[in-house]
Amino acid sequence: MLGDLITSKTRIRLLLKFFLNSSTQAYLRGLESEFGESTNSIRLELNRFEQAGLIVAHESGNRRIYSANTSYPLYPEIKNLLHKHLGIDQILEQVIEKLGSVEEVYLTGSFAHGSDGPNIDVLLVGNDIDTDFLDSLIKKAKPLLQKDICYKLINTLQFKSTYQEMSEKDMLLLWQHKN
Repeated sequence: MLGDLITSKTRIRLLLKFFLNSSTQAYLRGLESEFGESTNSIRLELNRFEQAGLIVAHESGNRRIYSANTSYPLYPEIKNLLHKHLGIDQILEQVIEKLGSVEEVYLTGSFAHGSDGPNIDVLLVGNDIDTDFLDSLIKKAKPLLQKDICYKLINTLQFKSTYQEMSEKDMLLLWQHKN
């Protein structure tokens, strides 16, 4: 879907890298090894993004470190567009209420770090979650998303004692129950 609008695969990868998780930072050589592309094509897109104000950069030693410009006026819309591209928004909106007592949903793994990968890793926090229903939904979603969906269930008490200290770089909050 996004590939129809944006023809540059490098541009799409950079958008995913920086806009899925706003705390993601990267430098040119790291992106080169992660993407498996030449530094020239990546540098060209980074320069375009920086000139447009989509990303910001700072120097750290001999490296230029890039990150998303969260104050960019269209930042929330770009992030939402990427969620729609991945299909995350549809899954969450349609199924959370039917799963049981879900408190929060986090994206973990490669997508939480802003990298595309073969799996979408999800952490569901709550009690009495209907795993049979969740498994059936994942089975239906896999061909649509063309990715494996791996999930971990954890109750609220376990989350508070174990996962709450994980950094924003490792977990990306996708949904939270509103009281």
